[in-house]
Amino acid sequence: MTPRLPAEWEEQDAILLSWPHGDSDWCDDLPLVEPVFAAIAAAASRFQRVLIVAPEAGTILAQIEQVGGNRAQIAFLPLPTNDTWSRDFGPITVFEGGKPVLLDFGFNGWGLKFAANYDNLVSRRLHRAGCFGSTPLRTVGLTLEGGSLESDGDGTLLTTAECLLGPNRNPHLTREQLELELRRLLGSQRILWLEHGYLAGDDTDAHIDTLARLCPGDTITYVHCDDKVDEHFDALRRMEQELQTFRTHKGKPYRLLPLPWPAPCYGDAGERLPATYANFLVINGAVLVPTYGVAQDPAALTVIASAFPERAIIAIDCRPLIRQHGSLHCVTMHLPKGVLA
Repeated sequence: MTPRLPAEWEEQDAILLSWPHGDSDWCDDLPLVEPVFAAIAAAASRFQRVLIVAPEAGTILAQIEQVGGNRAQIAFLPLPTNDTWSRDFGPITVFEGGKPVLLDFGFNGWGLKFAANYDNLVSRRLHRAGCFGSTPLRTVGLTLEGGSLESDGDGTLLTTAECLLGPNRNPHLTREQLELELRRLLGSQRILWLEHGYLAGDDTDAHIDTLARLCPGDTITYVHCDDKVDEHFDALRRMEQELQTFRTHKGKPYRLLPLPWPAPCYGDAGERLPATYANFLVINGAVLVPTYGVAQDPAALTVIASAFPERAIIAIDCRPLIRQHGSLHCVTMHLPKGVLA
């Protein structure tokens, strides 16, 4: 039976969040970052359920309720975690015969950069706890992160060569062999590879969800740098040229919507932080969009609204998130309709 990897804009049951805690890399920044997670959870709970994992519940639910979260839509499960990037260790859902199946790929901390011993077990532990009801879960002998994949729900996969072909993920597979695995596991009929594009400060080796996103109506929103003296200009110009060569199932060019280039954001040590508007999250009836307190924020909201005209556009201040080199989409994993018990 050929699987199908749904598009993110299809109906969902919930999003998964892994809450920051004192034993994670957020230990020194909890007062800054917990309000961001509370805002994400509260906004999402207006439209669907929110499943949260962390070693201890603490004040998590109270924080979400204080910013207007719907308590009836939120579930918490105590689990040990290393960090908060559930997009990359959460289960990836495919549909077989119209029914969801959870794929539990290996997560090795983005090519052995960071500890991931707890995060790599989250999907299996959630399944054993009964969170997914009768939805089957399959552990897959392949290292793969959710942030590295974009699907249109109709057989097209958009990804980056730098990430998927990295030497610390699946070095035993050639590009051709990896394509065969993606076709077998995800039902991918067409794989669009980006060879260019990066963000300074990004630990993921150019995850696609930081650079370019598939949207309804054969649309791609993408990061566009218009500053010729910026270090990203050449790489992102080459990425844009690649996107212009891509064709839809019907052989037509994609509708390309460039996202504004945010003013540079820097960390405490002066390092460039990976601010990107491409890291938005699509949920039922809304799109949550990361903003960074810079002049380009309103324009980014306008572009994403044009890609999703029938959904509410909700800005989430994610400046604290990029201090650990990720953003809104990175800390969430959507769970499609039918997954939860």
